Amino acid sequence: MADPDSTTAPAVNLDVAEHFRETADLLEAQDASPFRVRAYRQGASTLSQLDRSVEAIYEQEGRDGLEGLPNIGVSLTNAIVEMLQTGGRWRFLERLEGTVTPESVFRQVAGIGPELAERIHDQLDIDTLEELEQAAHDGRLDAVEGFGERRLQTVRESLESKLRRRRDGDADVPVSELLDVDREYRRKAARDELRRIAPRRFNPEGEAWLPILHTERDGRHYTALYSNTARAHELNKTDDWVVLYLEDEDQAQWTVVTEPSGPLDGKRVVRGREAECRRHYER
Repeated sequence: MADPDSTTAPAVNLDVAEHFRETADLLEAQDASPFRVRAYRQGASTLSQLDRSVEAIYEQEGRDGLEGLPNIGVSLTNAIVEMLQTGGRWRFLERLEGTVTPESVFRQVAGIGPELAERIHDQLDIDTLEELEQAAHDGRLDAVEGFGERRLQTVRESLESKLRRRRDGDADVPVSELLDVDREYRRKAARDELRRIAPRRFNPEGEAWLPILHTERDGRHYTALYSNTARAHELNKTDDWVVLYLEDEDQAQWTVVTEPSGPLDGKRVVRGREAECRRHYER
């Protein structure tokens, strides 16, 4: 419900503010840090009382204009920009609600709309940006209807930019920290100490079965959930593969699994950072 004292605020501000309030309510219900809850509520209050639209501020002043608003800062600016660029969609809120799908992930890539995102997932059976990047370079994406050379190049460039930022941020987060978050999540999930959400995918009965954890390490905010991808269900790994999301300005993502073979057999490993994990366990 919109703030009754915010009648002069543009509609886009009220929409974003409502998303921030919903997020604060969900974070509070899922036992997240009170400081994060307060940050979203304060951001909502700022936007509800702002008579200039966030869309105009972003167009005229860029990210700096948004970050300069009271109670906004980098993280909430990221959220506002994403909503402006996607017509009001915000992956973090979808994740809290259990409604994230591969199609919604793919639509964040330039050149991919809703129908094309669904076609990619249905035809190629892929779930992540990393798998999409591989498909964009090994010829599989070319075979999907709707892809010409120009669109394919746009997608490749968009993926390179997004994943480069993600990979550059990897180095700042030690695998020991990721493994510790994974350990906390699995321990609390096993003890039934976490709130559960009802994911939209692979859940026809709408059961709230998916544990969700919000936790912090060295000032970094993480959300952790078991993987709810088609591949995880196919291999019966929905109680093994854990997806970690860094929810701050870096917005990184990792998957932690139990290694099935090799020198790390039986150990928890961060995909894509196996060498670092091996060094971690050799200490």
